[in-house]
Amino acid sequence: MPLGTLDRTAPPLFNQGPSALSKLIFFSAVALFLMVADARFNVVQPIRTVVGAVLYPVQWVAMQPVLLTRAASRYVEDLQGAQRDEAQARRQLAEQAQRASQADTLAGENARLRALLELRQTTQSPSRAAEVLFDAADPYTRKIVIDQGFNHGIKAGSPVIDENGVLGQVTQVLPFTSEVTLVVDRDLSIPVQNTRTGVRTVAFGDVDAHGGGLELRYMTSHADLQVGDVLATSGVDGVYPAGLPVARIDNIERRADSAFARVHGIPFAAVTAARYVLVLAPVGDPVPKAYPGSPVAAADAAKKAEAPAKDGAGKDVGKEVAREPAKERAKPVPRPARTAEPKTGAPR
Repeated sequence: MPLGTLDRTAPPLFNQGPSALSKLIFFSAVALFLMVADARFNVVQPIRTVVGAVLYPVQWVAMQPVLLTRAASRYVEDLQGAQRDEAQARRQLAEQAQRASQADTLAGENARLRALLELRQTTQSPSRAAEVLFDAADPYTRKIVIDQGFNHGIKAGSPVIDENGVLGQVTQVLPFTSEVTLVVDRDLSIPVQNTRTGVRTVAFGDVDAHGGGLELRYMTSHADLQVGDVLATSGVDGVYPAGLPVARIDNIERRADSAFARVHGIPFAAVTAARYVLVLAPVGDPVPKAYPGSPVAAADAAKKAEAPAKDGAGKDVGKEVAREPAKERAKPVPRPARTAEPKTGAPR
């Protein structure tokens, strides 16, 4: 090569072959051909099967973390759902238990109220229903407070009974509440009669013996008394109606060194669990108007029923109607005119 002449050809190291555009066109044509061939004749299906079989272990290993993550997520969701369901079931069970308890309580109150209604029908004395509010605060007495006072017609000394028997007596009356001394209070005494023998005596409250009851004092040792005898009100005091059950004798102590026997009875009334009671009108006192079924209330109702009707102007219609015949009777009745008698010469 003569000096001064330069070789303008590229060295073999920088020879890149076909251009990029040529490669793009070629591979695009090959891809199009393969797609059409695979779509028409399934040419690539064997190759795809072989490649899928070879790559399946790799795919399985790669999918395990994903599957484990999904399984853990489902387990957590299922556990949380189970815990929510359990909490809801426990809450519903508690509500159902509360409703069942309330239903039992309402059933018991309904039974007591029905018993009170039946007792009101059998009791001749007028009565008024009341609800026990609370026990008295004095720890040395046995008293309760009811929701009826002298504004409702309650009077001091009125007997108080429940569906089982005599509960006590009203000892203090306030405008809207009253205090009832229970039969087991040591300051209360009730004239009673043994329903088996007819013997009359007095029962006193005995709060200390056997957890609360009644005691028959000054009963001789040879008195005809037996365990199980029923004591009812005798009615001789003019306060309690006769025949109300008071207590049942449960213990009789006859001692040789004493002329008197110690007789203890258990009251029929629920002295520690009374909820609804009946306040009776005292037998010897006039019945207040507030007591249902009292003669005074019945007389007032009869007077209101017999009251004459009035018109819109406030006039008594019955009196107006009664006056009209009276006016007719007051009119003068015309008399016939007298005729002149002929005069004669005969002397009269």
